[in-house]
Amino acid sequence: MILLRVTGVSKAFGGLRAVRRVSFDLAEGEMLGLIGPNGAGKTTLFHLVSGFLRPDEGIVTYAGESLVGLRPHDVCQRGMVRTFQIARPFLRLTVLENVVVGALERVAHRREAVAIAEEMLELTGLADRAGSMGHSLTLPDRKRLELARALATRPRVLLLDEVMAGLNPTETGRLIDLIRAIHGRGITILLIEHVMKAVMALSQRILVLNYGEVIAQGSPEEVVRDPKVIEAYLGEDSAGAEAGAKE
Repeated sequence: MILLRVTGVSKAFGGLRAVRRVSFDLAEGEMLGLIGPNGAGKTTLFHLVSGFLRPDEGIVTYAGESLVGLRPHDVCQRGMVRTFQIARPFLRLTVLENVVVGALERVAHRREAVAIAEEMLELTGLADRAGSMGHSLTLPDRKRLELARALATRPRVLLLDEVMAGLNPTETGRLIDLIRAIHGRGITILLIEHVMKAVMALSQRILVLNYGEVIAQGSPEEVVRDPKVIEAYLGEDSAGAEAGAKE
């Protein structure tokens, strides 16, 4: 079943065409990687899919329903939620309270929201930090909190925007394991990432953007061998990306 379908979506800011007639499908249970150089239009595409921006043209459907014109809050309530490149917790709330805020997007009663939040903190490895204040968290813990808050909305589709950014290799490996565990719970994932080790380890398919256009899509092995992708994005790192796919 196709959960998310993007058809001919475009967005311009003045004379800059950030996204140009992008089309792709995301099947239920899939993990799709989205890569490309800085400025390729990846985050703009996330904004268009999740309701933060309205496309100039094209259609975005989720479970057969058009999302065009819906606000992010409406998209979230339908079962699709996103994270952001820079994790910004509520600094004066505890870790648990931060996640309760996410849960209250989908449930009406605080007791139920607290139970969901506690479950998500356990999943993301933050249960022992439940009473800590948001401002006290390290960067890796802020990344996990961002995931926990998103998961507390009970999504069917999770959009991850560079969750590995700024992490060292050990922290990256732990987050890869966590994302695998999240996917193993039946959550469909669309992943923007620059860390090719993570992209190759997690993605079942990869979509490549450059100057707002799709230049390649396919399996990780196919994409890292595509001459257009090597020229536009991977360059000399392509050999390392292939090696990462085999680990």
